[in-house]
Amino acid sequence: MTSETSLASATWRKSSYSGNNGGACVEVADGFPSMVPVRDSKYPDGPALIFSAEAWTTFTSDVKAGRYS
Repeated sequence: MTSETSLASATWRKSSYSGNNGGACVEVADGFPSMVPVRDSKYPDGPALIFSAEAWTTFTSDVKAGRYS
């Protein structure tokens, strides 16, 4: 993704690990094969962080394994 790539048409979904904790949710956008855009659901017009697909896979695997508890 370059600085010219727009996320305006991205389809966002709430992370399955976001709970019912007053709106503190993480959303990810699908449809970007080599990267994963991530944003705070409370600020949908705010910035998104962009992770490589490899880094995101490592992170989510670590979360599932309980390494960040």
